[in-house]
Amino acid sequence: MRNYEVTFIVDPVLSDGEIKSTAHTYVDMLKSEGAEIVHIDEMGLRQLAYPIKKRHSGVYFCIEFSMEEAGDLLDRMQLALRRDERIMRFLTVKLDKYGVKYNADKRAGLIGKVSKKSKSTDAKSDAKTAQSKDKKAAAAAAAVASNEEE
Repeated sequence: MRNYEVTFIVDPVLSDGEIKSTAHTYVDMLKSEGAEIVHIDEMGLRQLAYPIKKRHSGVYFCIEFSMEEAGDLLDRMQLALRRDERIMRFLTVKLDKYGVKYNADKRAGLIGKVSKKSKSTDAKSDAKTAQSKDKKAAAAAAAVASNEEE
């Protein structure tokens, strides 16, 4: 099975229902052609790096899917994405084994989230920091004392 990912930006002027139906249209297209949907990520409204069609923000969607032979399907889907006025930009990528693993790890929460340290870990790191500061201060005092003796 080959793995693919299509990311597209929907015009934010549309209503919530229209935005979701736009994404659902392409999910249905993939399912009808026999593609297995691995994950649908609605990234939400985000600022664009530069204006597209006089818009400064867009609603991002990412659909990860797998399929044996997707050449004709990808051509038809990209043509539909180009013709759809609701879609501002899109990008289709074939994932290699590293991309598949990265996406799986991201869904599992191993990538992209900052975990808070527990209080006991914070206390240990604070103690180590204080010890290292004490050692540095003692070394500096010793250096000053040796300079004064000379």
